[in-house]
Amino acid sequence: MEKGKRKIITVVTVLAVLFTILYGWKCVEKLKINGGWYQNGKAGSGTAEKNLSDTEEKKNFEKKKQEDNAEKLEKRKKERVIVENTDYNGLDNTKYGWWFKRNDNHEKSGCQEDFDITEYNAYYAVPVSRKVMYITFDCGYENGYTADILDTLKEEEVTAAFFVTQTYIRDNIELTKRMKEEGHLVCNHSVHHPSMPDKTVEEQKQEILECENYMKEATGYEMDLFFRPPRGEYSKRTLQIAKDLGYRTIFWSMAYLDYDVNNQPDPGHVVEHFSKYYHPGAIPLLHNVSKANHDALPKVIRNLKKEGYTFGNLYDLVEINAKDAQK
Repeated sequence: MEKGKRKIITVVTVLAVLFTILYGWKCVEKLKINGGWYQNGKAGSGTAEKNLSDTEEKKNFEKKKQEDNAEKLEKRKKERVIVENTDYNGLDNTKYGWWFKRNDNHEKSGCQEDFDITEYNAYYAVPVSRKVMYITFDCGYENGYTADILDTLKEEEVTAAFFVTQTYIRDNIELTKRMKEEGHLVCNHSVHHPSMPDKTVEEQKQEILECENYMKEATGYEMDLFFRPPRGEYSKRTLQIAKDLGYRTIFWSMAYLDYDVNNQPDPGHVVEHFSKYYHPGAIPLLHNVSKANHDALPKVIRNLKKEGYTFGNLYDLVEINAKDAQK
């Protein structure tokens, strides 16, 4: 009986030793896979090292974007000419509401055909044939999603343009600074978000210039010289005023109902919309207050990348115009 017990104890002991050896071997192999050993002899984590490398790479990417944008803006400021002698009474002030024709063949959308907006340095798509998209957000107020949107853009290394009102800047100074610090454009969406054709010439100038000046005073950063008319309402006169102030007016070639926070589309609808209507040079209009945009944005960006798309910078318009002028 004693002999039987000793045999059982011996077998259990041997099994325990074998288990310990096997477990230890697996731990070592796992350690090797995850990064082996640091030079100081302590166990290392390849994942941690990779994450650190990724973080540094993203920081370098953001720094380069910020520096490039600052250089382009500085050049644009130096070249800026403010025209003060235009006879605005002679310009038509008929109010138009921006509209466009969707195209599901992945070609540029059609748009209003009343007159050629490019004569006023106004655009709704960037005139390029390559697969590049220009993401824009309108920011009138904060709804708790913008920080996450910036996180997504950082993770995906995508540049966007944020059209902000003065009140948005006032109430969200740190977020506005972060936009610039992470290499995005912060553009003009007026002080009070009015229908511009309803305002006098002086009031329109005030709406644009006060927002620009406040940006500098409140954040220390210059505003990028792109303007989006509130409500998408404009006239020949309003476009000329923006042009005379040194701005390019930016409309859009993609949009959907996303601004009503109480009537949000399903995130799947947003993903499907982008998949159906993307096109070279597209300028989609998104609102930062939209939960659907917040939820869908990572997938939208990744799907577009799979289609071979990159994400551009509205300063491409300045460079294109400069090349056209040299022809």
